[in-house]
Amino acid sequence: MPGPKDLDPSSSPRALLGAELRHAREKAGLSQEELGLRLFVSGSFIGQLEAGTRRMQPEYARLLDEVLETGGFFARNCKAAAKSKYHEDFVEAAEAEAHSTMIRQYAQLLIPGLLQTPAYARAVNRAYDPTASEETIDAWVEGRMDRTRLLDHPTKPVLWTVIDEAALRRETGGREVMAESMRHITSLIRRRRVIAQVLPFGAGAHAAMEGALRLMEFEDAPPLVYFEGPGTGRLEDDPATVSRLRFRFDLLVASALPQEKSLALIEALAQDYAHEEHP
Repeated sequence: MPGPKDLDPSSSPRALLGAELRHAREKAGLSQEELGLRLFVSGSFIGQLEAGTRRMQPEYARLLDEVLETGGFFARNCKAAAKSKYHEDFVEAAEAEAHSTMIRQYAQLLIPGLLQTPAYARAVNRAYDPTASEETIDAWVEGRMDRTRLLDHPTKPVLWTVIDEAALRRETGGREVMAESMRHITSLIRRRRVIAQVLPFGAGAHAAMEGALRLMEFEDAPPLVYFEGPGTGRLEDDPATVSRLRFRFDLLVASALPQEKSLALIEALAQDYAHEEHP
């Protein structure tokens, strides 16, 4: 019986790779947990590969070919699924984000990527790499704007973000860019497309002073949490870790301004930036 055909890169490589993995696993008579044990990963990790919410890395592709006897299919085709326009440290998170049904995010130092305007994204990426070519910056901004198209859907994913007041008051790209950014966020709030709360300076110490956090939920895969730092990022599916950080997010929500007051503050900042009254 012929083996599976190589994937067509013009289709959805990760989704097809995940479907082939599920088929090969079931054909071998293994559960997700049993296959995970053979790869020294969790059953939920296998589920995320099958659902396409997690990228298949070459080392796992080789092990899958060995365990499932697929004749090098996964090793050959994980390259087609690996192409991405995002920064290397953010690839997995961006791809998981695209499949999520719910995103809870705390932004500490900058406006969340899904809420950014092109001008703001350009200023951020230029700050990340002052020596990058304009073509490189253009590509990064394009990737960021592609992510924001998730919000073109009227209801999914649900985005609930708590934005630190520091992110709104840090002048990134100039006052005009900030005024546009504030107006963009308020537009999304008024369209009921996002839930946004501001964590004010007056809240004092809070549950996420160590850094930003992002939790993602999916229809057919376990939830993930994404950790990031300068030039680094990783996904974690450990249930205890996810649960602990979900509790931290709940504490942030409790410390943040209510939605109405958050909207009023962002609108006031838009006016201040536009009229050069921002302190």
